[in-house]
Amino acid sequence: MRDGIRHRRNATIVWMGFICGMLSLTLPAHAISRITIEAETVEAPSVSLRKVKGELGLDGRVRLQADLRQQGSADWQALTLACDQALRPVPDEWRCERGGLKAANVKLPFSLLLKQGKAAAAQYQVALTLRDASFSNQAGTQAAEKLNADLSLELRQQANGWQWQAALDWRSGELYSQPWYFAEGGHRLVASGYYAGDEIKVDAAEVTLAKVGKAALSGRWQAGSLQDLSIDAAQLQLAPLYHLLLQPLLADSALNKLDIAGQGSMKFEWRNGEPVSALLALNDVDLEDQDGRFALYKLNSHIPWSYDEAQVAQLAYAGGHFLKIPLGEASVLADLNRYSLTMSQLYLPILDGALSLTDVSATRAAGDWHWHLRANLVPISMPVLSQALGWPRMEGKVAAAIPMVTYSRGNLTTNGDLLFQMFNGNISVSNLSMQTPLGAASRLHADVQMRRLDLGDITRTFSFGAIEGKLDGDVANLELSNWQPVSFDARLYSSPGSYRKKISQRAVENITALGGAGAAAAIQRSVLRFFSEFNYKQIGWNCQLRNDVCLMSGVEYTPQGYVIVKGSGIPAITVMGYNHNVGWSDLLARLKRVTEGNSKPIIK
Repeated sequence: MRDGIRHRRNATIVWMGFICGMLSLTLPAHAISRITIEAETVEAPSVSLRKVKGELGLDGRVRLQADLRQQGSADWQALTLACDQALRPVPDEWRCERGGLKAANVKLPFSLLLKQGKAAAAQYQVALTLRDASFSNQAGTQAAEKLNADLSLELRQQANGWQWQAALDWRSGELYSQPWYFAEGGHRLVASGYYAGDEIKVDAAEVTLAKVGKAALSGRWQAGSLQDLSIDAAQLQLAPLYHLLLQPLLADSALNKLDIAGQGSMKFEWRNGEPVSALLALNDVDLEDQDGRFALYKLNSHIPWSYDEAQVAQLAYAGGHFLKIPLGEASVLADLNRYSLTMSQLYLPILDGALSLTDVSATRAAGDWHWHLRANLVPISMPVLSQALGWPRMEGKVAAAIPMVTYSRGNLTTNGDLLFQMFNGNISVSNLSMQTPLGAASRLHADVQMRRLDLGDITRTFSFGAIEGKLDGDVANLELSNWQPVSFDARLYSSPGSYRKKISQRAVENITALGGAGAAAAIQRSVLRFFSEFNYKQIGWNCQLRNDVCLMSGVEYTPQGYVIVKGSGIPAITVMGYNHNVGWSDLLARLKRVTEGNSKPIIK
């Protein structure tokens, strides 16, 4: 016998009928063999259903078919929810041993257990097991493969709501939820709380992340917004934590490519929709940027924060480096007062010198950090610094006075000139500004002025051939992108005044290799080949860099080209340049060749 019951009513009646139909499996077989429920449409907050058809049979089969449309989508997708083996072994219990949910890009095989308690207050237990489940959405922001998990839920009705307990054991499988990707299982969640109306409360929860550690949580959501949250996580393993949760959030920052090791702990309190307190502790942490920009070793910290009370933050490290410059051991103390940080002085050892910072302050406003400081570079030996940077050996010391530096919304600017002492002369940097200094797309703008640099020190340092004299220089409108030159207007010229001016034959050859074309040949064809050095009156070289091309000129123009070295006295020599436009990368390659060995001049 086949009986049918067909209703077209609102969504609430449809689902009540579906549940009642499942319970009707307890009736004698001769009463009903199949129940069919249909509805034209069913509306829910996030999805819509149409052409809904549910069938329940006493042969142990349950099936629901419908077209589903997600909120914001115009496309309807076929949906099938079925149980091929539904059992009711004891009263108030229903099992589905072989169930499945299928839709476009969705395949969720499952088993399900439903229990109803016998107490006066309503009680329910649900146990769901997913077996090799897979799904993905059209936007590609959610996906899973071979997901195996167990979910249990217990509900007990209270006066105004429901007391609940839940456990999720993610045993294996891959899961992607933008921006996070979990390559394997082993994670677990156990929680309990209360639900009533628009409020969900988590009284206690424990999250276990495989290879990372555990965290205790509690919280409260009301009307769709987070009201309270407490997190207490101790001795977390930072390497897997970084790759699992933190790195995807730092994709556009300077911390997006780190090698990290060590342990960390954190606490966080959020009350009535506002942060209240926090604590971050690091224990012997090593972190290093994979691009070699910075590193800190044996980093330890105790950084408390409170909305209502001032706190003192402590941070120390045993060493590290910044842009290949080694950093010595240092310890930092800072005052934290709500959303501001201040330090009267900070002394950071660098090689055989140090960076001394004063008037350090930072504050967070309108979602962005703003900070400023003053700095002085205690003299550092140039031989030690040049070795650390992989440069040719330089003599002397470098010292600097750095005026007020301000950082705001990713932009760094200076109020005043940066002053350096190098090569027995002075270098000043003015109008300095930087965007995202440590980011992948960092940009720098500045003007550079050099005065009375010792050409003997410079040419000895870079194995260019000996030149005696003094050099001035101006680099205007310098722009670097990711620390590589994009454009500038550079002018190098002999300093005014009286001093010894000599240039060696090798230096002449190397200048020729960079852009001249007659001096080296003239030397070899004349009596000049017997002289090891020559007198000069003036040296000058200009480069206007645009679109990776250097427009070159010199001391003065001639019908044949331009003068780079203007001779004077006996013996004297004049070095000419004939190539006005030279590719910047080609020019750097030439410079590298002539400084790495006794290069032959390149004549064009």
